[in-house]
Amino acid sequence: MRNPYVISVLILAITLILSVAVGSVYIPPATLFGLLADRLGIPLSTAWVQSQATASVILFQLRLPRTVLVALVGAALAGSGASYQGLFRNPLADPYLIGVASGAGLGAVMVMALNWPSTFWGLAAVPAAAFIFGLASVALVYWLASIGRTVPTTNLILAGVALSSFTTAISSYLMFRSEGDLHRAVAWLMGGGTLSGWAPVWSALPYIAIGLGTLLTMGHALNVLQFGDEQAQQLGLPVGTVRLIIITAASLTTAAAVAFAGIIGFVGLVVPHVIRLIWGGNYKRLLPLSILGGASMLLLADLLARIVINPEELPVGVITALVGAPFFLWVLRRTKAQSFW
Repeated sequence: MRNPYVISVLILAITLILSVAVGSVYIPPATLFGLLADRLGIPLSTAWVQSQATASVILFQLRLPRTVLVALVGAALAGSGASYQGLFRNPLADPYLIGVASGAGLGAVMVMALNWPSTFWGLAAVPAAAFIFGLASVALVYWLASIGRTVPTTNLILAGVALSSFTTAISSYLMFRSEGDLHRAVAWLMGGGTLSGWAPVWSALPYIAIGLGTLLTMGHALNVLQFGDEQAQQLGLPVGTVRLIIITAASLTTAAAVAFAGIIGFVGLVVPHVIRLIWGGNYKRLLPLSILGGASMLLLADLLARIVINPEELPVGVITALVGAPFFLWVLRRTKAQSFW
């Protein structure tokens, strides 16, 4: 079986099952599928269903919404990463290249530094501020990098790096001066901000779905962009419009992911690169496979974060950094030794 889509879907299915089954309370697969069947309306023994009341609460109110949100975030980061790598023709590009993550982090830290009340609306202010600041950062970077009607790639990267440094400095200052929930802010910045319940899932889903759906239509355009902007224009591709669409969709997707899960690095770098090495660089195939692979990778990282020091829980960003940082150095060394593109 060499169909990459079948392999990717099978891997995702396995990680989904592991994510909802494994934890401080183990849910056997038979119980898991039985509860899912009961929820779907398939008739089962009433006595058996009642005997699994505790497992049902854990599954449907805690594990399943978290699993779905983590999968969405992983898919968003990897899909955005593949798009940025294709747009900038750079294997080291990731969703944080143009400041969206650091901007979102500043928005979240500002709310936490105010010691916002722990009500529903108070907690909702964190992802809302992260989302707004993330999109505002992208808009500012794009404006700073513009020269007339063109946006040179080098200018975009430099503006993103500069803004990221600036917003990170402000975030650090706010945390240093804050009398609020500093531990919460640190955990969020390390990728430990995954919220509980179905509300974050329904809130993030429209933005991630629209962003990834748009990026999936850009496969041919990204393939053409690999020849360079001038050649792409000669082939009839409206480079400026395509670049704006890809940046907007990828940034919208990343901002939504960061807003509800905190800052999780390297997923957008590692997954597209691995997919490219195994199945090639055709973006019509690379984008959907990266989305599936990103969901699987982050689910596995989240599972490890929950069980490594059980009953305590590590921020999932720690796990992805432990894997991603060495991988980044390997990619950097590889790109020095040979031309990647």
